[in-house]
Amino acid sequence: MPFALHSRALPTATSNQQEDALAIASALAGQLASTAVARDRAGGHAQQEREWIRASGLLTLSIPVEFGGQGADWSLVFQVIRLLAKADSALAHVFAFHHLQLAGIQLYGNAQQQRRLLAATVEQKFFWGNALNPLDKRTTATRTDGGYILNGIKSFSSGSVGAEWLTISAWDEQTQSALIAAVPTTQKGISVQADWDAFGQKQTDSGNVHFENVFLPVDLVLQAPATLPTAQATLRSQVAQLIMTNLYLGIGLGAFDAARQYTQEQARAWFAAGVEKATDDPFIQHRYGELWLLLRPAVALADQAAASLEKAFRQGPLVTAETRGELAIAVAEAKCLAHRAGIEVSSQMFELTGARSTSARYGYDRFWRNVRVHTLHDPIDYKLRDLGRYVLNGSLPEPTAYS
Repeated sequence: MPFALHSRALPTATSNQQEDALAIASALAGQLASTAVARDRAGGHAQQEREWIRASGLLTLSIPVEFGGQGADWSLVFQVIRLLAKADSALAHVFAFHHLQLAGIQLYGNAQQQRRLLAATVEQKFFWGNALNPLDKRTTATRTDGGYILNGIKSFSSGSVGAEWLTISAWDEQTQSALIAAVPTTQKGISVQADWDAFGQKQTDSGNVHFENVFLPVDLVLQAPATLPTAQATLRSQVAQLIMTNLYLGIGLGAFDAARQYTQEQARAWFAAGVEKATDDPFIQHRYGELWLLLRPAVALADQAAASLEKAFRQGPLVTAETRGELAIAVAEAKCLAHRAGIEVSSQMFELTGARSTSARYGYDRFWRNVRVHTLHDPIDYKLRDLGRYVLNGSLPEPTAYS
């Protein structure tokens, strides 16, 4: 059973902590923005920019104070993710998935595992990557003395390139179920392939991780095979879904800000508008109003869902299946709106800025490419189905790695 780290109340982020974290994130976002367009063209591994993130101190944001971290609540963590995503959604993705792995350690790990892994992350400034794709069962775990032997491949391993540690899942043939574990990327037999080649989110380091006769000691197994996940453990998927929600929102907000600035400073009024400035065109004003009304409710629901997640996370093993299900509905609402806002704003912005804004030097197409790639993580139709079932008959989503 997972250690009840959050069974007692923990202090929420103070106003000073929030201001400090957002100020640091804002400065970091400015650094990332300065090279975002060029790096989007180049793709590959953003080693220097990842070191900027490490140096910022924000890698310890979600780690509890008792392990040396900052103990920020999830609402603040998501605000930082959203702020970074406005400038560079790929590096925001890497940062966010680092915190997703830390959440998994807190939700799955026992007391000793949490202290060992989280304290070491603070002391040695570790970056965590993901190799936990639950739909990819090509990595197998074979029982051996003292642990397991891992063999196979994991795809969509976000943040794996340059990470010191990974959380992984592996399929145990004996029980026909998965285990979840933590492994150092330097361990013999592990190789990380920097072969991510999507047309968006180019620097998320989401390639393949290969395992060849890798020994996994039992003390690094966070969730053993054939373990029935508790309601507490299944909160990980809600952390993941809200990470995506805030990445989509950050992209939408970034696209909106870029379009607005271009319209204010460079766009020309259409001759038939009868006005001198594009900002005085009533059709332009109308369309900006519509886009703003896509973003505003999405932000509101994302913040509301973040507060609900924080409350459930603190309940630890006391969280009920019903509370978890209601949280999943709140997260699905927020994610669906963020999905639509990100796609629509990043697409329609060109109708408001005009042909000149498509020049490669602006790199505005990166907003649409990034959100289009990331919103394919799991089908939105199944989120809408869950919401429809809830509205029609009150049924809560079945806990999975995606719901």
